[in-house]
Amino acid sequence: MADLDLRPLSLGEILDRTFSLYRRHFILFLGINAFPQLLILAVNIAQTLLVATPAVVGKPPADALQSRAATGLLAFGVVGGIIALIVYFVAYLFAQGGTVYAVSDLYLGRTTTIGASLSRMRGQLGSLFGVLLLNGLAVMGGAIFLIIPGIYIACRLIVCVPAALLEDLGPRASLERSFRLTKDNAGRAFVVYLLYFILVYAALFLFMFPFAFFAGLAAKDPSMIRFWMSLTQVGNFLATVLVSPFLTIATAVFYYDLRVRKEAFDLQFMMNPSGNLPSGTGGVPHTLA
Repeated sequence: MADLDLRPLSLGEILDRTFSLYRRHFILFLGINAFPQLLILAVNIAQTLLVATPAVVGKPPADALQSRAATGLLAFGVVGGIIALIVYFVAYLFAQGGTVYAVSDLYLGRTTTIGASLSRMRGQLGSLFGVLLLNGLAVMGGAIFLIIPGIYIACRLIVCVPAALLEDLGPRASLERSFRLTKDNAGRAFVVYLLYFILVYAALFLFMFPFAFFAGLAAKDPSMIRFWMSLTQVGNFLATVLVSPFLTIATAVFYYDLRVRKEAFDLQFMMNPSGNLPSGTGGVPHTLA
């Protein structure tokens, strides 16, 4: 924040500071998340518009042509699905990383822009992908032994992304770092996740459900189905760009709160605001240099 209010925070103060950062810099966080998500929106709408219409009953030669066309569409759908998956991951990584960098700058009294925050992700995509992959595997592994262990692991790994980016850590080191920082704090992480999912479902109901409902009513009209499903994708885009910054901002604020509580980060930053201390050892984050 502008006044560098680095001190241990209660859960309520973490949430309040999260909403305050988001509200005061709404355009910044909206832009960081919207620009990458526009790629996903374009791919999703293209897939929706290219869905084949129901085949018209015809003579055997026409049936053969329809069969070949269906085979081609299936192949196109597989390739399109792979492209969509790649676009999704790249966009998600840019949005996540750009938001973390923006929060770090704003939280420590610095200024930033949409372009500056996103540009910091160049060269970080592979590392951050590894972090999220290991995170997902760890949570899935815990969920195999019932849901509760998976939830607990997710709560303990909530700050692995800020740790990876702000301390320049590898995938395994960032997960271990998050586990150390969140010791005795899994409950607070759970509340952050719970509030996030409440916001997600509320946004999806508000922006997606009406269009999906009308798409169901137009089941006999392929052109209207495409129209309403395209609007459904737009609604999903709006819900994502509006709600997803909350979780990323909250995890970054939570990360700094844990470092203040456990490593006296506030005192270290006051003594060395230029960021020359080594990263990953309780010093000022790597990105401040």
